[in-house]
Amino acid sequence: MNTKKVILGMSGGVDSSVAACLLQKEGFEVLGVSMELYSCDRPTGKGCCTPADRLDARRICERLGISFDIIDLRKPFKEEVMTYFATEYSKGRTPLPCAPCNSKLRFKALLDYADSVGAKWISTGHYARVRANDDGTASLLRGVDLKKDQSYFLWGLGQDVLQRLQFPIGAFNKEKVREKAREFGLVTSEKKDSQELCFVGDEDHVQFLENHFPESALPAGDFLDESGKKMGRHRGVHAYTIGQRRGLGVSTGERRYVVSLDAKKNEIILGGKESLKATGLIAKDPHWIDRCPTSDVRCTTQVRIRSTHAGVGARVETTGSDLTVHFETPQETVTPGQAAVLYQNEVCLGGAWIEKAIH
Repeated sequence: MNTKKVILGMSGGVDSSVAACLLQKEGFEVLGVSMELYSCDRPTGKGCCTPADRLDARRICERLGISFDIIDLRKPFKEEVMTYFATEYSKGRTPLPCAPCNSKLRFKALLDYADSVGAKWISTGHYARVRANDDGTASLLRGVDLKKDQSYFLWGLGQDVLQRLQFPIGAFNKEKVREKAREFGLVTSEKKDSQELCFVGDEDHVQFLENHFPESALPAGDFLDESGKKMGRHRGVHAYTIGQRRGLGVSTGERRYVVSLDAKKNEIILGGKESLKATGLIAKDPHWIDRCPTSDVRCTTQVRIRSTHAGVGARVETTGSDLTVHFETPQETVTPGQAAVLYQNEVCLGGAWIEKAIH
């Protein structure tokens, strides 16, 4: 296995472009790889992985004199990511598609490609870091730029990936990355970041589900207040998420928020802001990066409950496939389907899928 050869996943954006330059500067033989996903079928549109993005990735590789290849992942992407996305909404949950995409698809594809060409390392332009430990394991760390940190989406990665993974830009903030892109003379230096889900593109998620997964789009039903009184009609449970205030179409003179979704009854409960506060949560199927506790493990740590959440101190109890989190202070908008990701200082311990809030 060649220890100076690295397979770099390239999205065509500024982050992976700078990662290519940094790896090459360190003396690595870099092989650029783009992944063809659902949105790659579109000639234009929002989201990443469009033909224009693949062209930008190819241009960067040509500029640096490195090889470039494309991996067709459309079939597994639909099975592992898009179908999961639609199914979660049909259950009244809010999915986090980037997490299974990373753990089940993207990094596995990079490892398989690396093995096929004898490369030891894989790499991407994520804002995160990896630390090699003395015992031979590897730890996942938050990116230095906490506003861009992407470790929340990477909690499902295993040691097979982490021990061969490099994140060249994880120690930089976004401004520094763009500065380096300009220094390297990259055509992507001023390219805007993609904020949308790659496969949703120009549609919002509701349009996407109704157009492409109509079986997951639920019928209209009733808005209820917390006492069970009808307050109006909703479009379908799939169109809403916990904490949503805008677009409800209900006028009561007071601000109302979505506080719970019941897909089986086809009902949405609306309440005041105080009703969004939770003292903890129950999560399922925990994945531990550095260790694998099996029963009755208790620890004090920090938990993030969504990608933009700064984190809160918490006491965590694990028993089998269940994980119970007790917040130090109540938190708003605990959303089933999202992830509870656990940290000790800058180290990501792992995470689990949020099942319900504890009030």
